Amino acid sequence: MIDVTGRWALITGASRGVGYQTALFMAKQGCNLILHSRSFEHTQKVEEEVKALGIEAYCVQAELANNEEVIAMLDVIEAKGTTVDIVFNNAAVQIAYRTDYWNTPVEDFEMSFRINFISIATICNRLIPKMIEHGFGRVINTTSGIKNEPEQAGYAASKAALDKFTKDLASRLDGTNVMISLTDPGWCRTDLGGPQATSAVESVIPGIAVGAFLDDQKSGRFLHAQNFTELSLAEAVAKAELIEATPYTI
Repeated sequence: MIDVTGRWALITGASRGVGYQTALFMAKQGCNLILHSRSFEHTQKVEEEVKALGIEAYCVQAELANNEEVIAMLDVIEAKGTTVDIVFNNAAVQIAYRTDYWNTPVEDFEMSFRINFISIATICNRLIPKMIEHGFGRVINTTSGIKNEPEQAGYAASKAALDKFTKDLASRLDGTNVMISLTDPGWCRTDLGGPQATSAVESVIPGIAVGAFLDDQKSGRFLHAQNFTELSLAEAVAKAELIEATPYTI
């Protein structure tokens, strides 16, 4: 199991929900954090909380729908000289629930893909080569289990694109000590999931983060966070390593 003490993790959408739970959990493991949100004021409280746990942290901001802002955020991280060891691509948007799904506006797809896929592809393409250069990296991309719901076509399609992108990248990482995986938090009571969701957001721990601790050099796993609820981190890692890791297949 990987010791993340003193390493640096970038967490998108760190101000609330699953991202916030991830930030607290990683800080408790001794991991330093780069906390992303759309505005510094959103992550100020989180920064104070995680620093109180004895780790280093700083905030970055970007509207993920604007690729220029994503690039500017990555420029800031690079200018600070931070070696990003772990990435949690958590932030996402669910535009609307379209009962009249035959008339889903094209804007649903455009915005969903900008935030849920293109921003993540930009982050991966910028940071993974650097991880390969310094011989270590863990990337955890948050997907969704939504299926058979054309009412959420934009969101679901963007997550499907992310799945394909992640699996394809996985096929190129053998022997690099860089590992990439997908995680699904499940239907949680968050701003995105809504109050009727079946699971408390706290139930994502430790499963949402387990991909950061794996050390068997196998990429392409799908890790459903709810399958690890109430396990210790060591138990979660042992269980995750039993899951087959495969690149994308048709």
